[in-house]
Amino acid sequence: MNTTRLEAFSDGVLAIVITIMVLEIKVPHNTEPAALVPLIPVFLSYLLSFVYIGIYWNNHHHMLHTLQRVSGSVLLANLHLLFWLSLVPFATGWMGQNHRAVAPAALYGAVMVMAATAYFVLQEQIIAAQGPDSLLRRAVGRDWKGHTSLTLYLVAMLASLRSPAIAQAIYALVALMWLIPDRRIERVLSD
Repeated sequence: MNTTRLEAFSDGVLAIVITIMVLEIKVPHNTEPAALVPLIPVFLSYLLSFVYIGIYWNNHHHMLHTLQRVSGSVLLANLHLLFWLSLVPFATGWMGQNHRAVAPAALYGAVMVMAATAYFVLQEQIIAAQGPDSLLRRAVGRDWKGHTSLTLYLVAMLASLRSPAIAQAIYALVALMWLIPDRRIERVLSD
């Protein structure tokens, strides 16, 4: 199987994830601008998660361009990633509604840890499917960015026990780290 159906399905799931997240932002019944103030933490959680989903979509897109055919293990690994990303709206909504609480901030981190782990598993399945001369292996190398992200998510989860605000700042830091364009795959594909 080629990658077209896998890409289309994944794109559709991620579009639905973003749609669900924005629908969680409830419109206030009051028309005064002050009615928007309580929505600021909800909007900031949405913004953070929107950036994360966009980053996953972009990196997933690039990663799939290194793949010539899709194996069963790649399909399963992709579904594993989409499962964890489909939980982002729940974690986002809970953290946005309860931005000063420990459990929602920790759960957000747990979802990010599992999504990052699932992405790593998908990456490894693609590398295995490509064989010893894998384009993706050459592109990602030691994947310091991926490993650093996973470590920071774990640190943020622990920090949430002391201060949810610190955890949320770390989640934002990881997102900013990934907003810097990652051209590793593009470089390998253009060689």
